[in-house]
Amino acid sequence: MTSQPTPKTTGNDRGGPGEPGGPGGSGTAHDSGLQAGLKNRHLSMIAIGGVIGAGLFVGSSSGIATAGPGILLSYALVGTLVVLVMRMLGEMSAANPTSGSFSAHADRALGSWAGFSIGWLYWFFWVVVLAVEATAGAVILEGWIPAVPQWGWALIVMLVLTATNLVSVGSYGEFEFWFAGIKVVAIAAFIVIGGLAVFGLLPGVDSEQAGLSNLTAHGGFLPHGAGAILTGVLLVVFSFMGSEIATLAAGESENPQQAVTKATNSIIWRVAVFYLGSIFVVVSLLPWDSKSITDDGSYVAALDSLGIPHAGQIMNFIVLTSVLSCLNSGLYTASRMAFSLGQRGDAPKAFARTTSRGVPRTAILVSVLFGFIAVFFNYKFPDSVFLFLVNSSGAVALFVWLVICFSQLRMRKIIQAEAPEKLVVKMWLYPYLTWATAGLIVFILGYMLTDTEHDGRTTILLSLLVAAVVLVISFVKEKTRGRQRAAEAAQARDEVPAG
Repeated sequence: MTSQPTPKTTGNDRGGPGEPGGPGGSGTAHDSGLQAGLKNRHLSMIAIGGVIGAGLFVGSSSGIATAGPGILLSYALVGTLVVLVMRMLGEMSAANPTSGSFSAHADRALGSWAGFSIGWLYWFFWVVVLAVEATAGAVILEGWIPAVPQWGWALIVMLVLTATNLVSVGSYGEFEFWFAGIKVVAIAAFIVIGGLAVFGLLPGVDSEQAGLSNLTAHGGFLPHGAGAILTGVLLVVFSFMGSEIATLAAGESENPQQAVTKATNSIIWRVAVFYLGSIFVVVSLLPWDSKSITDDGSYVAALDSLGIPHAGQIMNFIVLTSVLSCLNSGLYTASRMAFSLGQRGDAPKAFARTTSRGVPRTAILVSVLFGFIAVFFNYKFPDSVFLFLVNSSGAVALFVWLVICFSQLRMRKIIQAEAPEKLVVKMWLYPYLTWATAGLIVFILGYMLTDTEHDGRTTILLSLLVAAVVLVISFVKEKTRGRQRAAEAAQARDEVPAG
């Protein structure tokens, strides 16, 4: 394979509205060194599967235990937040599809400091996720084949998916198509089977526990009070991270604008069906305070209550698929963000080089290297270094959403003034709903500072610490870059002949 350097823009040369990289431009794979290797079916499944993270399967138990059936309101609140944020991101990305997505939009709308900071924070989030998901997958695989140690399985999983991403974007899309497809089919089947059982329509199953009465019969719909809804929000908000991946991947599709528009418009039913639908089934099949929910996991407990044999292993397979999907997408997402940062001069130039297949090889290898380092810390220093990494990246999702809000407030004006025909997707009730969404995110961040029971305060403080470090680096970089420009300008003036 041959390396082909891609154009790099720095400083204020960030592209105009009708140029690649500008807010109304056509900054697609074709002009950036990437290739349009993702098919429509890949994009559709990436968009659908992106909102179904492994956190939904393994993280919902603690939310149910904390808020009871009221966890449905927590999911509805966060789901509404995601729909609104995705609408804003869809507006900007449909006007300018790019591999940098919200980071590139922030760069243009708020300044290079914003694009630099949120881009690196997002990259940091995903390389930590690589370690978390690789370890989770290794635990399941070791249970099936104990002859291979857990660290061995983590290594194998990381190597296989790295190789997949290195081949071509099409191979990533194909793997993700099947991973996401299994998740979608599994959760759809769970909703149908569980829903039939709740209403007593499932042949051969007579579950005495199942019924809508479970929503109110055990201490009421809000057994721990209305405050538990907000606590539930803190526990479930991070399981929604990944819905934005479709806007990054769209830049490597044949029709980026259409792909972004479709993904944005379908986010409502995706959140409603997969999150609210499945959690509704869980809390209707079993009393929320059932010991099996916390001991076995909410979905396993729900399947067991229906007498479905091998429910635990079935769910382990589904969780493993979700883990592999998250790993696959995490590596792709981290590498594309690193690629975009390299393009804009916010990362080493090598990050912006692609192979003859349009793959940003260096960006992928550096991302997976940091993932391997994080895996090492997970096994060697799980309660110190790795715990710091997890907590310090925990609030990045909320930071990303907040930056999207402020970027959209500015970007709408830019696009309206310079390329209004690019506004094929529009945020509802602009700018009022954008400001309301930003306010809600700030409120959630503030509420996290009061949460000591679930490490919310630790997470937000450490995440703010890392964000502050990245911001300082961005300002130092800009100051250095400004001095270099001034020196180059002075040198150019000196070289001009007198007269």
